Amino acid sequence: MTDPIFCKRCLYSTAHPLGLTIDEEGICSGCRIHEEKNSLDWTARFEKLLALVEPYRDKSGHNYDCIVPVTGAQDSYYIVHVVKEKLGLNPLLVAYNKYFNTPLGIRNLANLRIRFNCDILVQNVNPISVKKIVRTTLRRFGSIYWPILAGHTVFPVQTAVRYQIPLIIWGAHQGLEQVGMFSHEHEVEMTRRYRKDHDLMGYEADDLLSIFDDLAESDIWQYRYPDDAALQATGVRGIYLGNYVRWDPKAQHEQMMVDRAYETATFNRTFDTYDHVDCFNYMDLHDRIKLYKHGYSRVTDHATREIRHRRINREQGLALVRQHEQAPLKYLDYFCQWLGIKPRALQFILDQHRNRRFWQEYEPGIWHSRCWSSLQVGGEAGKVDAGFIANSSMETDDLQGYITVGKGWYAPAPGQRSMGGNK
Repeated sequence: MTDPIFCKRCLYSTAHPLGLTIDEEGICSGCRIHEEKNSLDWTARFEKLLALVEPYRDKSGHNYDCIVPVTGAQDSYYIVHVVKEKLGLNPLLVAYNKYFNTPLGIRNLANLRIRFNCDILVQNVNPISVKKIVRTTLRRFGSIYWPILAGHTVFPVQTAVRYQIPLIIWGAHQGLEQVGMFSHEHEVEMTRRYRKDHDLMGYEADDLLSIFDDLAESDIWQYRYPDDAALQATGVRGIYLGNYVRWDPKAQHEQMMVDRAYETATFNRTFDTYDHVDCFNYMDLHDRIKLYKHGYSRVTDHATREIRHRRINREQGLALVRQHEQAPLKYLDYFCQWLGIKPRALQFILDQHRNRRFWQEYEPGIWHSRCWSSLQVGGEAGKVDAGFIANSSMETDDLQGYITVGKGWYAPAPGQRSMGGNK
């Protein structure tokens, strides 16, 4: 099999799972669409957003204007900031409990609700069913994150139908931001098909049921997407703020750190201290699985984004990837304890999902990597400082595993900080 072709500007290649093209100048479609961030009239685009949301304002005072999916990390703070303080909407926040919660994530989610004074609904699916689903998705297609991705993308839609709140506001579109799947001017909206094909790896909830498995309908029904009749009756639509607001996660997080006390932490496997601090697995076991399956990991996404925003160059980005992508896992024992599996058995399963395009097994259990970073030449010597700040930690002194449900958090006096949560 031939090696993938790499973009001359960023670190992405034609092997990207979302699909990517490279033009005659050697520049990828993701970089070309990113150029729109510096050419579009964002003032005009925001005015278009204001006009779009205007009909959804509730005039009765008996309902919310929109739904905003949130977590204790990612872009949640900035999304709520735009929705409530710039658009003047009254949102209902919705969150899916991923059960891999960190104390910092519990704190950030509670702080988000407090700082913005919003109502929130949290979905807690039966943990026994979640574990059964994880065992199935891990074995069948090498994913421990399927129920989280499914829950985070379906619970807002289910809530929209249940509460008759048609407008859902998301952050940025992953396919647009990473590979230039669409232009900002296409104003693409959230769809059932994109969710299934990309977020859920081609599997809807009912696709998990099999006579060769112990999953039952009672385990998966909460992950079902509403049918077309229910969506049409409510008029549900999901829009992406990234089509109307110039999206820059680093700058946005740093603004929320100052204005809204968002807290961050360091990771072994990336330099970005702002992303996914609410989850012990996303930048740990889940990220290693991504490297096994696709030949690159999340640090490549982070470095590519920073290259496109011209805060680092390509050589520095490649050096950052090489510094982090093979870093050891820090929280593997937490996952094995949670799922009831031995590390050796887990590794055996994971090895079945290695992509032979990027991994070669020379001896039993001895693998050689031909991942993206090893197929590219160059890379700046020494360590690179990408300018990210960690102002907290994902751990506490007495932590022994995931926090299933957190007690919440109170806003401390100026100059103080406090984290809290219960297992």
